[in-house]
Amino acid sequence: MRAIPLTVTALAAALLLTACDSGTDSGSTDSGSTDSGSKNADSAACRIGEVEVQVGPANAAPAAGDTGNVPVTLTNQGAQCTLEGFPGITLSAGSSTATVPEDRTARPEKLTLAKGGTASFTLTYVRGEEGDTKSLAATSLKLSLPGAAGSQDFTWSYGPVRGKKDAGDPDASVTALQQAGD
Repeated sequence: MRAIPLTVTALAAALLLTACDSGTDSGSTDSGSTDSGSKNADSAACRIGEVEVQVGPANAAPAAGDTGNVPVTLTNQGAQCTLEGFPGITLSAGSSTATVPEDRTARPEKLTLAKGGTASFTLTYVRGEEGDTKSLAATSLKLSLPGAAGSQDFTWSYGPVRGKKDAGDPDASVTALQQAGD
């Protein structure tokens, strides 16, 4: 008598699992369904051209070896969008560039920004010596947002950034995006 209820229960569970299938097969070669899924995820992400970006005012490092902080505030100017993770930051000095690593001391959260909503992050750096080959004499900062294509350049006026090993390995970090304002 117990075999029938167990068989019925197993069959019902299998049918429920089949009904929950998203319909996409990870081994599928149908690139149309995969591409539309990534486009949908990308369309929800905040885009650099749809946010107002305010860099600073900074707590600039006054001398070599000092630490400075550059806060960046993003204000959504478009439709509701999401931010999750870390912004991409690249410092440039002419043809030399250095990618600023993520500060992994906090876990990023998924933020939803309505029109007018704000988020922020902080870039922390150690000022380098003028003319030192281990320092990047940065003149610009390139910002990109997670989950979306595109970037925007801003002037860097906070002095050279010290390198850990060399100028391409900046002694700097960027925090995860966090909710700002009310």
